[in-house]
Amino acid sequence: MNQEDDAPEDAYAADPDPLDDAEATRRDAGEAESSRASRSWWDRNADEYQSEHGAFLGDDRFVWGPEGLDEADAALLGPAASLKDKEVLEIGAGAAQCSRWLAAQGARPVALDLSHRQLQHALRIGDGIPLVEADAGRLPFRDGSFDLACSAYGAVPFVADPVGVMREVRRVLRPGGRWVFSVTHPLRWAFPDEPGPEGLTVSASYFDRTPYVEQDEQGRAVYVEHHRTLGDRVRDVVAGGFRLLDLVEPEWPEWNSQEWGGWSPLRGNLIPGTAIFVCERA
Repeated sequence: MNQEDDAPEDAYAADPDPLDDAEATRRDAGEAESSRASRSWWDRNADEYQSEHGAFLGDDRFVWGPEGLDEADAALLGPAASLKDKEVLEIGAGAAQCSRWLAAQGARPVALDLSHRQLQHALRIGDGIPLVEADAGRLPFRDGSFDLACSAYGAVPFVADPVGVMREVRRVLRPGGRWVFSVTHPLRWAFPDEPGPEGLTVSASYFDRTPYVEQDEQGRAVYVEHHRTLGDRVRDVVAGGFRLLDLVEPEWPEWNSQEWGGWSPLRGNLIPGTAIFVCERA
Protein backbone atom coordinates (compact mmCIF):
# COMPACT_ATOMS: atom_id res chain seq x y z
CA MET A 1 0.00 0.00 0.00
CA ASN A 2 1.25 3.47 -0.76
CA GLN A 3 -0.03 6.99 -0.51
CA GLU A 4 0.31 8.93 -3.74
CA ASP A 5 2.49 12.02 -4.00
CA ASP A 6 0.53 15.21 -3.64
CA ALA A 7 0.38 17.65 -6.56
CA PRO A 8 -0.58 21.29 -7.06
CA GLU A 9 -4.33 21.72 -6.76
CA ASP A 10 -4.67 23.05 -10.32
CA ALA A 11 -2.25 20.62 -11.95
CA TYR A 12 -4.95 19.12 -14.15
CA ALA A 13 -7.53 21.88 -14.14
CA ALA A 14 -5.21 24.22 -16.04
CA ASP A 15 -5.01 21.93 -19.08
CA PRO A 16 -7.67 22.16 -21.80
CA ASP A 17 -9.50 18.92 -22.42
CA PRO A 18 -8.68 17.68 -25.93
CA LEU A 19 -11.66 15.31 -25.80
CA ASP A 20 -14.50 17.84 -25.69
CA ASP A 21 -15.62 16.57 -29.11
CA ALA A 22 -15.65 12.89 -28.15
CA GLU A 23 -18.16 10.85 -30.14
CA ALA A 24 -20.77 8.82 -28.26
CA THR A 25 -21.49 5.39 -29.68
CA ARG A 26 -22.42 1.84 -28.76
CA ARG A 27 -19.77 -0.79 -29.48
CA ASP A 28 -17.79 -3.58 -27.85
CA ALA A 29 -15.02 -2.59 -25.45
CA GLY A 30 -12.79 -5.16 -23.80
CA GLU A 31 -11.19 -5.28 -20.38
CA ALA A 32 -7.93 -3.47 -21.24
CA GLU A 33 -9.62 -0.72 -23.27
CA SER A 34 -12.25 -0.15 -20.59
CA SER A 35 -9.61 0.08 -17.87
CA ARG A 36 -7.47 2.56 -19.82
CA ALA A 37 -10.50 4.71 -20.61
CA SER A 38 -11.67 4.77 -16.99
CA ARG A 39 -8.26 5.70 -15.65
CA SER A 40 -7.77 8.58 -18.09
CA TRP A 41 -11.37 9.82 -17.79
CA TRP A 42 -11.28 10.01 -13.98
CA ASP A 43 -7.83 11.60 -14.01
CA ARG A 44 -9.15 14.32 -16.34
CA ASN A 45 -12.48 14.80 -14.58
CA ALA A 46 -11.69 14.28 -10.89
CA ASP A 47 -11.31 18.00 -10.18
CA GLU A 48 -14.67 18.88 -11.73
CA TYR A 49 -16.38 15.91 -10.07
CA GLN A 50 -15.15 16.79 -6.59
CA SER A 51 -15.92 20.47 -7.10
CA GLU A 52 -19.47 19.76 -8.30
CA HIS A 53 -20.41 16.93 -5.92
CA GLY A 54 -18.04 17.34 -2.99
CA ALA A 55 -20.51 19.30 -0.86
CA PHE A 56 -23.18 16.60 -1.26
CA LEU A 57 -20.73 13.76 -0.62
CA GLY A 58 -19.09 15.52 2.31
CA ASP A 59 -15.57 14.75 3.47
CA ASP A 60 -16.51 11.88 5.77
CA ARG A 61 -19.97 10.76 4.77
CA PHE A 62 -20.90 7.35 3.33
CA VAL A 63 -23.52 7.94 0.60
CA TRP A 64 -24.61 5.05 -1.61
CA GLY A 65 -25.84 7.13 -4.55
CA PRO A 66 -27.46 10.33 -5.83
CA GLU A 67 -30.63 9.64 -3.84
CA GLY A 68 -28.59 10.32 -0.71
CA LEU A 69 -29.09 7.00 1.10
CA ASP A 70 -26.61 7.17 3.97
CA GLU A 71 -24.86 4.13 5.41
CA ALA A 72 -25.34 5.64 8.86
CA ASP A 73 -29.08 5.01 8.36
CA ALA A 74 -29.07 2.00 6.03
CA ALA A 75 -26.46 -0.13 7.88
CA LEU A 76 -25.96 -2.33 4.82
CA LEU A 77 -22.48 -3.26 6.00
CA GLY A 78 -23.88 -4.03 9.45
CA PRO A 79 -24.68 -1.94 12.53
CA ALA A 80 -22.19 0.91 13.00
CA ALA A 81 -21.06 -0.55 16.33
CA SER A 82 -20.11 -3.80 14.60
CA LEU A 83 -17.62 -2.03 12.31
CA LYS A 84 -15.09 -1.37 15.05
CA ASP A 85 -11.71 -2.99 14.25
CA LYS A 86 -13.00 -4.42 10.97
CA GLU A 87 -10.61 -4.43 8.01
CA VAL A 88 -12.56 -2.83 5.13
CA LEU A 89 -11.65 -2.41 1.46
CA GLU A 90 -13.37 0.44 -0.42
CA ILE A 91 -13.17 -0.10 -4.19
CA GLY A 92 -13.47 2.89 -6.51
CA ALA A 93 -13.06 5.13 -3.48
CA GLY A 94 -12.61 8.46 -5.24
CA ALA A 95 -11.61 10.94 -2.55
CA ALA A 96 -12.19 8.29 0.15
CA GLN A 97 -15.22 9.94 1.75
CA CYS A 98 -16.78 6.59 2.61
CA SER A 99 -13.52 5.30 4.07
CA ARG A 100 -13.32 8.32 6.38
CA TRP A 101 -16.80 7.57 7.71
CA LEU A 102 -15.77 3.95 8.28
CA ALA A 103 -12.66 5.07 10.14
CA ALA A 104 -14.80 7.28 12.36
CA GLN A 105 -16.75 4.15 13.38
CA GLY A 106 -13.51 2.47 14.45
CA ALA A 107 -12.98 0.41 11.29
CA ARG A 108 -9.61 0.11 9.52
CA PRO A 109 -10.39 1.00 5.89
CA VAL A 110 -8.19 0.96 2.81
CA ALA A 111 -9.29 3.18 -0.09
CA LEU A 112 -8.52 1.85 -3.59
CA ASP A 113 -9.04 3.69 -6.85
CA LEU A 114 -7.83 3.41 -10.44
CA SER A 115 -7.40 7.19 -10.74
CA HIS A 116 -4.26 8.91 -9.46
CA ARG A 117 -6.01 12.27 -9.47
CA GLN A 118 -8.94 11.02 -7.39
CA LEU A 119 -6.48 9.76 -4.80
CA GLN A 120 -4.77 13.14 -4.79
CA HIS A 121 -8.11 14.59 -3.70
CA ALA A 122 -8.19 11.99 -0.95
CA LEU A 123 -4.80 13.26 0.19
CA ARG A 124 -6.01 16.86 0.00
CA ILE A 125 -8.89 16.10 2.37
CA GLY A 126 -6.54 14.10 4.58
CA ASP A 127 -7.06 11.99 7.74
CA GLY A 128 -4.40 9.43 6.89
CA ILE A 129 -6.57 6.78 5.21
CA PRO A 130 -4.29 4.23 3.46
CA LEU A 131 -4.61 4.76 -0.31
CA VAL A 132 -3.92 2.28 -3.09
CA GLU A 133 -3.88 3.00 -6.83
CA ALA A 134 -4.92 -0.22 -8.57
CA ASP A 135 -7.41 -1.89 -10.90
CA ALA A 136 -10.43 -3.58 -9.28
CA GLY A 137 -9.83 -6.64 -11.46
CA ARG A 138 -6.34 -7.15 -10.00
CA LEU A 139 -6.46 -6.36 -6.31
CA PRO A 140 -2.94 -6.15 -4.82
CA PHE A 141 -3.78 -7.90 -1.55
CA ARG A 142 -3.27 -11.36 -0.09
CA ASP A 143 -6.15 -13.81 0.17
CA GLY A 144 -8.41 -13.18 3.16
CA SER A 145 -7.09 -9.70 3.95
CA PHE A 146 -10.44 -8.02 4.71
CA ASP A 147 -13.62 -8.52 6.72
CA LEU A 148 -15.77 -6.28 4.49
CA ALA A 149 -15.65 -4.71 1.04
CA CYS A 150 -17.77 -1.90 -0.38
CA SER A 151 -18.12 0.22 -3.48
CA ALA A 152 -20.46 3.18 -3.97
CA TYR A 153 -20.74 3.53 -7.76
CA GLY A 154 -17.09 2.53 -8.07
CA ALA A 155 -15.53 0.20 -10.63
CA VAL A 156 -18.39 -2.27 -11.21
CA PRO A 157 -20.31 -0.29 -13.89
CA PHE A 158 -17.10 0.39 -15.81
CA VAL A 159 -15.51 -3.06 -16.09
CA ALA A 160 -15.89 -5.49 -18.99
CA ASP A 161 -15.48 -8.51 -16.71
CA PRO A 162 -17.68 -8.00 -13.63
CA VAL A 163 -17.43 -11.67 -12.61
CA GLY A 164 -13.66 -11.27 -12.52
CA VAL A 165 -14.05 -8.36 -10.11
CA MET A 166 -16.45 -10.38 -7.95
CA ARG A 167 -13.97 -13.24 -7.77
CA GLU A 168 -11.15 -10.88 -6.83
CA VAL A 169 -13.26 -9.34 -4.07
CA ARG A 170 -14.17 -12.81 -2.82
CA ARG A 171 -10.50 -13.80 -2.81
CA VAL A 172 -9.45 -10.90 -0.55
CA LEU A 173 -12.39 -11.36 1.83
CA ARG A 174 -12.37 -13.66 4.82
CA PRO A 175 -15.03 -16.41 5.07
CA GLY A 176 -18.45 -14.87 5.66
CA GLY A 177 -17.21 -11.44 4.60
CA ARG A 178 -19.80 -8.99 3.31
CA TRP A 179 -19.53 -7.24 -0.08
CA VAL A 180 -21.90 -4.34 -0.76
CA PHE A 181 -21.83 -2.34 -4.00
CA SER A 182 -24.08 0.17 -5.73
CA VAL A 183 -24.54 0.78 -9.45
CA THR A 184 -26.87 2.68 -11.72
CA HIS A 185 -30.14 0.76 -11.68
CA PRO A 186 -30.17 -1.41 -14.83
CA LEU A 187 -33.65 -0.15 -15.75
CA ARG A 188 -32.12 3.28 -16.46
CA TRP A 189 -30.30 1.88 -19.49
CA ALA A 190 -33.55 1.99 -21.45
CA PHE A 191 -34.08 5.73 -20.82
CA PRO A 192 -32.15 8.82 -21.97
CA ASP A 193 -29.72 10.12 -19.35
CA GLU A 194 -31.72 13.30 -18.82
CA PRO A 195 -33.18 14.65 -15.55
CA GLY A 196 -36.29 16.22 -17.11
CA PRO A 197 -39.42 14.87 -18.83
CA GLU A 198 -37.37 13.81 -21.86
CA GLY A 199 -35.71 11.26 -19.59
CA LEU A 200 -39.00 9.43 -18.97
CA THR A 201 -39.53 7.93 -22.43
CA VAL A 202 -37.94 4.60 -23.31
CA SER A 203 -35.39 5.12 -26.09
CA ALA A 204 -33.36 1.89 -26.10
CA SER A 205 -33.73 -1.79 -25.37
CA TYR A 206 -33.18 -2.75 -21.76
CA PHE A 207 -31.79 -6.04 -23.09
CA ASP A 208 -29.09 -4.46 -25.28
CA ARG A 209 -25.81 -5.14 -23.45
CA THR A 210 -23.66 -3.24 -25.97
CA PRO A 211 -21.38 -0.90 -23.97
CA TYR A 212 -21.80 2.86 -24.09
CA VAL A 213 -18.53 4.31 -25.39
CA GLU A 214 -17.24 7.83 -25.93
CA GLN A 215 -14.29 7.83 -28.32
CA ASP A 216 -11.82 10.33 -29.74
CA GLU A 217 -11.14 11.10 -33.41
CA GLN A 218 -8.89 8.05 -33.70
CA GLY A 219 -11.64 5.78 -32.38
CA ARG A 220 -9.95 5.25 -29.01
CA ALA A 221 -12.32 4.92 -26.07
CA VAL A 222 -12.12 7.78 -23.56
CA TYR A 223 -15.12 6.66 -21.48
CA VAL A 224 -16.79 3.25 -21.25
CA GLU A 225 -19.80 2.09 -19.26
CA HIS A 226 -21.06 -1.49 -19.37
CA HIS A 227 -24.73 -2.44 -19.08
CA ARG A 228 -25.95 -5.55 -17.30
CA THR A 229 -29.60 -6.36 -16.70
CA LEU A 230 -30.77 -6.89 -13.14
CA GLY A 231 -30.71 -10.65 -13.73
CA ASP A 232 -27.18 -10.40 -15.14
CA ARG A 233 -26.00 -8.62 -12.00
CA VAL A 234 -27.50 -11.32 -9.78
CA ARG A 235 -25.85 -14.04 -11.86
CA ASP A 236 -22.53 -12.18 -11.72
CA VAL A 237 -22.72 -12.09 -7.93
CA VAL A 238 -23.44 -15.82 -7.72
CA ALA A 239 -20.79 -16.72 -10.32
CA GLY A 240 -18.30 -14.70 -8.30
CA GLY A 241 -18.85 -16.88 -5.25
CA PHE A 242 -21.32 -14.80 -3.23
CA ARG A 243 -24.78 -15.20 -1.77
CA LEU A 244 -27.13 -12.30 -2.46
CA LEU A 245 -28.62 -11.22 0.86
CA ASP A 246 -30.55 -8.16 -0.28
CA LEU A 247 -31.18 -5.91 -3.27
CA VAL A 248 -31.91 -2.32 -2.21
CA GLU A 249 -33.58 0.18 -4.56
CA PRO A 250 -33.51 3.53 -2.72
CA GLU A 251 -36.55 5.75 -3.11
CA TRP A 252 -36.03 9.44 -3.76
CA PRO A 253 -36.37 11.33 -0.44
CA GLU A 254 -38.40 14.51 -0.08
CA TRP A 255 -35.43 16.49 1.23
CA ASN A 256 -33.29 15.90 -1.88
CA SER A 257 -33.92 18.60 -4.48
CA GLN A 258 -30.66 18.22 -6.42
CA GLU A 259 -30.14 17.08 -10.00
CA TRP A 260 -27.08 14.91 -10.60
CA GLY A 261 -26.65 13.97 -14.24
CA GLY A 262 -29.77 11.96 -15.11
CA TRP A 263 -30.88 11.71 -11.48
CA SER A 264 -33.52 14.15 -10.32
CA PRO A 265 -36.59 14.38 -8.07
CA LEU A 266 -38.83 14.07 -11.13
CA ARG A 267 -37.33 10.79 -12.31
CA GLY A 268 -36.48 9.52 -8.85
CA ASN A 269 -40.11 9.59 -7.78
CA LEU A 270 -41.12 7.46 -10.79
CA ILE A 271 -38.32 5.01 -11.64
CA PRO A 272 -35.42 3.60 -9.61
CA GLY A 273 -32.00 5.17 -10.14
CA THR A 274 -29.72 3.04 -7.99
CA ALA A 275 -29.40 -0.67 -7.21
CA ILE A 276 -27.42 -1.78 -4.15
CA PHE A 277 -26.36 -5.42 -3.89
CA VAL A 278 -25.72 -6.79 -0.41
CA CYS A 279 -23.68 -9.97 -0.70
CA GLU A 280 -21.91 -12.46 1.54
CA ARG A 281 -18.87 -14.56 0.68
CA ALA A 282 -20.08 -18.11 0.09
